[in-house]
Amino acid sequence: MTLNPPAGSASSQWLLKEWCLRLGQSIEAMTGEPGQVSERADISGAPEIGSWWSQPFSIAPDCRVWVGAPEPSQKLIGRKVLAGAGIDDCSDEDQISTYREILQQALAGLAHGLSGLTGREVTASNGAESPDGPSHAILLDIVLPGESPTPLIFGWSAETLDHIDQKPAPPKAKAAAAAERTTAPAPTASEPPPTSIAQPATGRTIDLLYDVELPVAVSFGRAHLPLKEVLKLTSGSIIELNRTVNEPVEIIINNCVIARGEVVVVDGNYGVRIQQIISKSERLRTLH
Repeated sequence: MTLNPPAGSASSQWLLKEWCLRLGQSIEAMTGEPGQVSERADISGAPEIGSWWSQPFSIAPDCRVWVGAPEPSQKLIGRKVLAGAGIDDCSDEDQISTYREILQQALAGLAHGLSGLTGREVTASNGAESPDGPSHAILLDIVLPGESPTPLIFGWSAETLDHIDQKPAPPKAKAAAAAERTTAPAPTASEPPPTSIAQPATGRTIDLLYDVELPVAVSFGRAHLPLKEVLKLTSGSIIELNRTVNEPVEIIINNCVIARGEVVVVDGNYGVRIQQIISKSERLRTLH
């Protein structure tokens, strides 16, 4: 494996920056603290990766990325997430399992970004651990508040870039958004982690809110029908929704979409496996 190949095409630059953005968003959404992800200039002392996470995307069978992190990095990220949820006493297995959840959320976010870029629906599923990694990869640093930088390696197949290059011409609005995302400067590893973070004042009374029950709903899709069509509905009528079977469903709390996931069956009951926690700005846009 060759680390930190020379700066390549616009597609490879977009993919790297999009991954750093999505991983940082997933960490921040679960910890409440900003996580900076950036390329490391000095690759000396790169960690050995015993097992990779290999993630294909639905564009094509050969379209996939790899993510590898040494066990200390996995535990640190998992421990930070669990601490953000108020869980301080956790096992190594819990920490690594939580790290993988963050990883899958970030990969689902990357699939969402690929959907917007290519103009085709892209999903991330059937990911698995693999002893083999990519032929070329980038060494990244994850900087969490109060912690030293921890390494993570990200790579992709050449076919992935080919599929990104085949994207259709986006509308002006999407093109402007994509241009802003690809030209935005990524944080560098030389930037020190913030020494202090302003937090809103909270008292012990916040504990009283933890037992408040909130209504949780899952949206499979929506449809708009004229009144005359609604009056024709009878037993056995079928209403076509605006969502395909492969798209993730939306998890709604208090009329606000907070996450997306896939439908599963647990002990004969329907459930939803969360794949992506959406950002605060996107939550505001989804208010019903």
